[in-house]
Amino acid sequence: MKIKDIVNRDIVNLTNCEFEPIHIPGSIQPHGFLIGINADSWKIDFCSGNIENYIKSTYQSALGNDFKSIFGEQQEILVRAYIEQNLLLSSSLLKLELLGKHFLCTVHKSNQTYILEAEPSDQDTKKLADVYDQTSQFLSYMNATHTLKELCEMVVKGTREITGYDRVMVYRFDKDYNGEVFAESVRDDLEPFLGLHYPHTDIPAQARELYMQNLLRLIVDIDYTPVPIYTIDDNDASKNLDLSLSILRSTSPMHVQYLHNMGVGATLTISLIHQKKLWGLIACHHYSVKNLTPEIRLAAQLQGHFITSQIDIRQSNEEYEVSRKSNIALEKLNALNLPAKEDAFQTVIENNNLLEICNASGVAILFNNTIYKNGLVPDDKNISKLAKWLSVSITSDTFSTEKLIDHLPDVNDYCDEASGIIYHSLSIDNNDCIIWFRPESLTEINWGGDPNKAIIKDVNGLYPRNSFKLYKEIVKCQSKIWLQPELNAAANYAHTLQKQFNLLIISQEEEKYRKLSELLKETNSELENINWISTHDLQEPLRKIQMLSSRLLGKEDEELSENVINSVQRMNNSAQRMQTLLIDILKYTKIQHVDDSFEVVQPKDVLTEVLSDLTEHINERKAIINIPELPEINGIPFLMKQLFSNLIQNSLKYSFPDKTPIVNIRSLGKQPLNGESFEVLEFSDNGIGFDQQFAENIFNIFSRLHTQEVYKGSGVGLALCKKIMQVHKGFIVAEGVENQGATFRLYFPLNQ
Repeated sequence: MKIKDIVNRDIVNLTNCEFEPIHIPGSIQPHGFLIGINADSWKIDFCSGNIENYIKSTYQSALGNDFKSIFGEQQEILVRAYIEQNLLLSSSLLKLELLGKHFLCTVHKSNQTYILEAEPSDQDTKKLADVYDQTSQFLSYMNATHTLKELCEMVVKGTREITGYDRVMVYRFDKDYNGEVFAESVRDDLEPFLGLHYPHTDIPAQARELYMQNLLRLIVDIDYTPVPIYTIDDNDASKNLDLSLSILRSTSPMHVQYLHNMGVGATLTISLIHQKKLWGLIACHHYSVKNLTPEIRLAAQLQGHFITSQIDIRQSNEEYEVSRKSNIALEKLNALNLPAKEDAFQTVIENNNLLEICNASGVAILFNNTIYKNGLVPDDKNISKLAKWLSVSITSDTFSTEKLIDHLPDVNDYCDEASGIIYHSLSIDNNDCIIWFRPESLTEINWGGDPNKAIIKDVNGLYPRNSFKLYKEIVKCQSKIWLQPELNAAANYAHTLQKQFNLLIISQEEEKYRKLSELLKETNSELENINWISTHDLQEPLRKIQMLSSRLLGKEDEELSENVINSVQRMNNSAQRMQTLLIDILKYTKIQHVDDSFEVVQPKDVLTEVLSDLTEHINERKAIINIPELPEINGIPFLMKQLFSNLIQNSLKYSFPDKTPIVNIRSLGKQPLNGESFEVLEFSDNGIGFDQQFAENIFNIFSRLHTQEVYKGSGVGLALCKKIMQVHKGFIVAEGVENQGATFRLYFPLNQ
């Protein structure tokens, strides 16, 4: 049987530590031993090389054998019962007697392997009683604290008393995972770290991920020699063991170097998880070798649970007063009786409660390119520029930051007024918005070493920094952080303001439509007067002109020169055209006042009447009109008669003088279009046609493609056809080919 170790021997430095597989080091720390049991066969598949330091067995003799053959059937029964009771990774430790020695064990599952980690058991009941007493005493003290900071200070003090570490800290992360020593209990002769900040590079992303999975991490001796884990060599090069949840897991060389640089000899780290994120750590440092019994570790871990269970409550207590004041200001603003006028924004902006709802120093409202502002704000030009950038660059309707310069570098010009903002859009399609401002608040941050030199370089490569000397940084162009109650109050009032904004827009639109309606009424009234004049008052002089010109042309006893006769004749023709035009205009304008109800119409019957009226004209042109059976249509009979008459006359008018006009009328059946169904009739002829580019223009009133001298007409006929189809809720389309003919299709909706 061949045996191999699974130690990860890849060289790690700061050029590749971001990708270091710290969860599969293939080795453990030496203060306990590890065995890996196959979950199916219960054979020992992995074993640490130091097992012989604790019991009378070696990894060579253990590997490949059944667990019970090495440790006895009774111990296997205990391990199986522990697993079946779902106690994996619980606070309940497994007590085993392995080959005559007592051990406290933890068990967890990694893929198909049960990992059992064993440490010698301390049977000192007095120590356990002391731990219990200290923990109970801490619980009684905890209720005496009110703020989160007071609670954390109590935790570090209690944890140090229980564990005996030289230094215990609560290390809190910001949103970028830079850390701050939020609370600390430290040996009197040591330099305090309280208030110091550390860059996010000190705890890289993959380490933070492991802290999320494994809530307690112990390093007994920084200078330990890693113990390799062995397994049977079955020619599987990828065979490994995921130790993410292991207590004994060996530590990254980079982290060991970092702790060496700090002068630390042993550590205990407890994860503080809040809302499924790594909120912080309880970090314990000792300046010499130090181990803790599993019971004391659990007691220390309990301190972490105290913090995480209280974070929401304590933060809520701290934010309550802010929330109370914000809500009072919000209620006062909502109580304002604002009219639906633009003056309302001036009333709102002058009310100081608008600043108090989120403790802002300035506020601006933009509406219809007008800026209403109050307090300490940038000038109008910069406010407009900022609002435009926000409307374009911010994908949501709201945005807040305490450091605007990180998003918009140009803000450096007005950091004094606008280092931090809360923005809420008030409309979708323009820059209307409300913006609250906070000025620059110069902040001094004490770093544990220069954050810009978190990595050092020498001839041997890149390494963690070895200097943790106090480094002071002045942070500029940053405001005080917006608290959640302030953001909530701003959002609530922005919603109220948006309703006021919408009400104002609706009111303005209603006023605009009211004025347009009045103007339309006046215009229609004037048009009706013009129509009356056109159709009545203007026709009387035309009739007199025609009558007088006819008399002059009809007098045979008076000799008139040829020029005079031609002039009188042209005058008579012009008067006739004018009269025809006025009659067509009258027909066109009357259509919009039609309120006749629709009825079932037989198009063929209507066409028969039309042909009867046009008999003389049809015979004169010797035209052929083909009319097959046509489907019935819902329509207005007299308008359809006018429609069909205009189309046939149009075909006769624009026919070739030396060619028999042919007009074909047919049904194209029912056709769907844009979600509706239409009955379609088609009129086609063999006339002069037209260029298709004019297919839309020919339906415009007074639109003509030919001069009056070539083809007489008023230019109203096809416009009248379009108007009639609109009355029928349908439409007309035209297709033409020059010198080949024209086709008109009438679309009558079926759901009249």
